Amino acid sequence: MIRMETKVVFDFADAINNANVDKIYSLMADDHLFIDSQGNKMEGKEKIKQAWAEYFRLFPDYKIEIEEIFEKDSSVCALGHASGTYKNLHNNENSNYWRIPAAWKAIIKDNQVKHWQVYADNLVVMDILNRNK
Repeated sequence: MIRMETKVVFDFADAINNANVDKIYSLMADDHLFIDSQGNKMEGKEKIKQAWAEYFRLFPDYKIEIEEIFEKDSSVCALGHASGTYKNLHNNENSNYWRIPAAWKAIIKDNQVKHWQVYADNLVVMDILNRNK
């Protein structure tokens, strides 16, 4: 049987995979904290909603693939891969596409995501962004 906390994480991942900003927003707690792979923190549902919309403008096909889940109380750790293509710009070498190992930590409170933290080496993503400036 799947725990409610894990179901919320899967629902959140599904919303991300469908670039459904409204659904992401509905699953975030009002005091949602987002921490990116560089350790940058962003708080507040409205601000983070805008950040997701901007991220999907950069990587419209952004996906997270959850391959394993670990749970402890209200915390869920998801392991897998993240991928995307910069502005869906494909070329012969497909050099604007990336896929990297990633992990996510979620803290669930009252069936909403209170905390979402990304762990990934985003060097390839930063190279793509810099190359396309």
